[in-house]
Amino acid sequence: MPHLDDLLLPRERARPAHPLRWIVEPLMDDPTYLEKAMFGSRGVYVRGQMVFVLSAGDDPDWAGVLVATDETRHAALQREFPALVRHGMLRKWLFLPIAEEHFEDTAIALVARVQHGDPRIGVTPRPRKPRAKKGPIG
Repeated sequence: MPHLDDLLLPRERARPAHPLRWIVEPLMDDPTYLEKAMFGSRGVYVRGQMVFVLSAGDDPDWAGVLVATDETRHAALQREFPALVRHGMLRKWLFLPIAEEHFEDTAIALVARVQHGDPRIGVTPRPRKPRAKKGPIG
């Protein structure tokens, strides 16, 4: 009997789970939970807001969890979660480096904040611009 993956088209085959996906598993029961691929990372959305970007890899500047938040909320979040730093390139968001000593505990606590609707975490994505229709060739 053929394996299920043999019956699926390549784009339908299940992708391997992101190595940091365990962090957001408690959010997956939320009916508004959405996950999207983003430049080799995974964007996590809850209640229509992007809350995290899970990023793994060899580059320590990107390996960890980006916390989508407004710059006006950085100080309050950093007081509560001292492991959070401003991301070196995406300075508008905070970053929890995977190399941080308290990475796991901090990540779990941040997810709990999202579960309880903490308004400091999450940004509403800008609406996508409609794609231009392609005209006839020639």
